[in-house]
Amino acid sequence: MSVRTMVLAAVVVVVCAACSTEKSPPAAPPQIPTILPPTTITRVPQMVDRPLPDDCELIVPVDILHQRLGRELPGELQTIVGIPEPSLGRTAKIDCYYGMERQPLAAAPVIIGLATYVDEPTAAGRVADSIAAERQEGATVTQVDVGKQKASLVSTKDERLLMGSLGKTTFVSRAKVGVVPDDLVGIFLAALAQQAMTPLEDS
Repeated sequence: MSVRTMVLAAVVVVVCAACSTEKSPPAAPPQIPTILPPTTITRVPQMVDRPLPDDCELIVPVDILHQRLGRELPGELQTIVGIPEPSLGRTAKIDCYYGMERQPLAAAPVIIGLATYVDEPTAAGRVADSIAAERQEGATVTQVDVGKQKASLVSTKDERLLMGSLGKTTFVSRAKVGVVPDDLVGIFLAALAQQAMTPLEDS
């Protein structure tokens, strides 16, 4: 091997050694995860075929009614717990009278009633019979949404009633004419009915 060849070989060895000892670039710093605050979840009232409580504050509390109404009603809440009516297939009943001021119960500005029956067909039949009776008296009836349910808004001369059923339970919410403007009364009564069929937490 000539001297020239030996020199070239030595240079190649040195260069390759330098290549093998070249430092690799520093590793990227670890990524720190960003922790986001939990998203607030708003619960939507869930209507159920609920057992009837014996206290109207467990159906629609007065403060919730006032929130829905946008003002406070004078007077007090009066609760009437009904008795079973086997001839009608009714097993329990409760009526809530809001804004009572030394007047007959039927004159209360807002009334909410729940009743349970022996089975679902009996409950639905009671609602249908009540609506038919109101129609015969000259009332007009329209369909409205109550949560995921359908109900009937009945308009009479003196009152607006919303009637429907869920499972074995019937619900009625009613307001005297003038308590809520007619263009809003359906929304108001539907909100009360939905709350009435939604058990309160810790109740």
